[in-house]
Amino acid sequence: MARLINIGFGNVVNSDKIVAVVSPEAAPIKRMVQSVRGTNALVDATQGRKTKAVIVTTDNILVLSALVPETIAKRFSDAEKPDPVLKP
Repeated sequence: MARLINIGFGNVVNSDKIVAVVSPEAAPIKRMVQSVRGTNALVDATQGRKTKAVIVTTDNILVLSALVPETIAKRFSDAEKPDPVLKP
């Protein structure tokens, strides 16, 4: 079942579509972002802050986030846990 992961500032991403969450500091990632900048394949969800994570999706869309990859990964792993059963 698809869940939405909060990537900061009220922005969310479908957890089923996430392939990778990477740091934007590596040269290959910088080239990937530059190659799609100005197209519909780049979603800037940083709200004007510094990009600290790049989320790669199955649809070949890059999502920029101001949260560090570790925070997004923790939220992703928390969302993958089954919901506790509520007892009456």
